[in-house]
Formats: sequence, C-alpha cells, structure tokens
Amino acid sequence: MSFVLTEDQESIRRSAKKLVEERAPIAQLRALRDTNDPLGYSRDLWKQMAELGFAGMTLPETYGGAGLGLTELGLVLEECGRRLVAGPLFASLLLGGGAIDLAGSESQKEHWLPRIARGEAIVALAHEEGRRHSLYEVAAHAAPVGDGWAISGEKTMVVDGHVADAIVVVARTSSGGRDGLTLFLVPRDAHGLDVQRRATIDSRNIAFVRLGGVHAASDSVVGIVGRGADVLDRVLDRATIGLSAEMLGGMQEAFEQTIAYLKVRNQFGVPIGSFQALKHRAAQLFCEIELVRSLVAAALRAADAGSDDVALLASAAKARASDVFVHVANEAVQMHGGIGVTDELDIGLFLKRARVTEMMLGAAAHHRDRFARLSGY
Repeated sequence: MSFVLTEDQESIRRSAKKLVEERAPIAQLRALRDTNDPLGYSRDLWKQMAELGFAGMTLPETYGGAGLGLTELGLVLEECGRRLVAGPLFASLLLGGGAIDLAGSESQKEHWLPRIARGEAIVALAHEEGRRHSLYEVAAHAAPVGDGWAISGEKTMVVDGHVADAIVVVARTSSGGRDGLTLFLVPRDAHGLDVQRRATIDSRNIAFVRLGGVHAASDSVVGIVGRGADVLDRVLDRATIGLSAEMLGGMQEAFEQTIAYLKVRNQFGVPIGSFQALKHRAAQLFCEIELVRSLVAAALRAADAGSDDVALLASAAKARASDVFVHVANEAVQMHGGIGVTDELDIGLFLKRARVTEMMLGAAAHHRDRFARLSGY
C-alpha cells in the first residue's frame, strides 16, 4: 500500500489548506463562541467549501458529488482539524448523508444527495442514547401504525442536529441487541420531533432530540427494516476514520505550535527548547503522531478499497488518535506553562477539542476492546 499522495490529492490538500488559513482562522471559532452564534458555524465558509466540492466530495457524481474517496476527504478534514473549523461537513457528509448514500432508496438519494453536495441541506444522524458509545443499546422504538411508523424515544449527542434539515434516526423495530434496528429519515419539521441545542466544551454544537410518537412514512426507511445495524456499522466506521483524520490535524497543529514556542521562550538565558528533558518529550510526541498518521492513512485507503479489515483499522486509528491527541494537548499546555491554561492562547482550545473528540464515536477503551474482539480475542 502506497502512502504517497497523488498529484490530484496534493492539489486537494493545498486547496483545503489555503481555504481554512484564509477564511477560517481560529479567531473565527472564538467569535462564534463569544457571540453565541445561532448556527455555530460560518455560513460564508460553508458556501465556499461547497463551491470547492468539499460538501459532496465522497458522493457519487450522479447526484452532484465529486465521486472521490474517503482518502481525499480525509485530507480536507485534517486541514480543518488544524484550524478547529466548525461546520457541518463531518455530520452531513459522513453521518446522515453517509447513511443515505450507502443505503437510501433511489427517491431518497435523488431528493437529498444533490442538495447535500451543494451545501443546501444538512442531514444529521441520531444514534447515541447514553453517556458512552453503546451502538446497539437502543431504547427508542418504532411501532407500525397505518401506512408507516410511530417513533418514540430520546437521542443525545446528535452532531449539528440543531441545524439539520432532516435526521436519520436509529430506532428499534423488534427485540434483540444488534438485530431489530431500523433507520428512519425524519424531516426536521416532523410533528412530535423536538430538537434542543446543546454546546460542548470545545464550542461546538450537538443536539438533544426527543421523539414523541413522530410519524414516519413507510418510504422513510433507510435500508431494510430490522437490518439497520448493517448500515450503521459501515456508516460509523467511515465516520470514525474521518474523525481520526481531523484529530490528526489537530494534534499536529498543537505539536507545531508548541515546538515554535519552545524555540522563543527563554529561561536562564537560553530557549527552553534546548533543555534535554523537553527535547525528549517533544521527540516522543513526534513519534506518537507519526504512528497515528500511518494508521489513519491505512484506514482511509482500506475504506476506499472496500477491504475486509476496514472495521479493524477504523478502531485501531480511533484508539490511537484518542490517546495521542489528548496526550499531545496535555503536553502542549504543560510546555507552555501557566499561560497555556489561559484563553489568551489557542493551545487550550486544542485541549478542549481533544477531550471531546476522544469520546465521540467511542473512546479509546471502546475501540481497543472492539479491535480485540474483531481479532478473535
């Protein structure tokens, strides 16, 4: 497997890097946070990302997408991670839109995918119900009623659910653990759907969703009734890899900012970066980041190739990314000293993002356990 980027991939990376550096400085995230912006992201930036083709990068060309792979999207997400870019790209393209792309009916695809690709519609995914990532422990249920279904229950941690035009809801249609789950495409204005905005410590947005007997027509089912877990597994594996790519960008930027600080902060008449103890700690961080880079690259390419080990590599990448991002962010704050814990510097924002992404889609412990089970232990 080659880890060298093609000319086209290098061009995508340069375009993403140029866009986020010029249009999405970290100061933008601060402004969104301080003004309690109702969207939680820049509408202008999202429009520009859509114009560059990022909003529909992995969607088929038939539906207005770019028809590219997860490897290309990973390059964009990595650059977004470097600038802590807030936006619906991850949620709409890999979560909600990802479910429609993988298992939606032709009518669902024709209606939603072109709009997602143009940045005109956002589709979220509502699957989490507890504090921890327990994929198949779903209490929300859907009962057949007339020509459709009545869905009741609650969902937490719905990424960008407050701005979604539709939400793919995971509900139980029959008893069992992994079996008996079904995915429903619910429009935002559905009667009985209550979406409440919540803020996470990294100044991002999630939603708490309550479904009070929401009516879902028979044609709202995404995939096959009772076989939703098959779709959910694939969607979340791809999303987990994409999130790991974003985390890679965040840890790399935090590391580079710290190295730059070590070179200019003087103590005892010399830069503190000349101290052997700090050199050793920085070298260790570099090695850990490079390991994550290799795992993320392998997982991205495996997903594009449709390899049998996608789930294994997704968990390996997320487990390492969760541990290393938090470790890098902690060390970065430590090496900056007292000023590192103030809001004056950006480094603390990376620590907050590390803490949130560590838990998203399963913490390191969850994915190590999953990796072990998939490996036959």
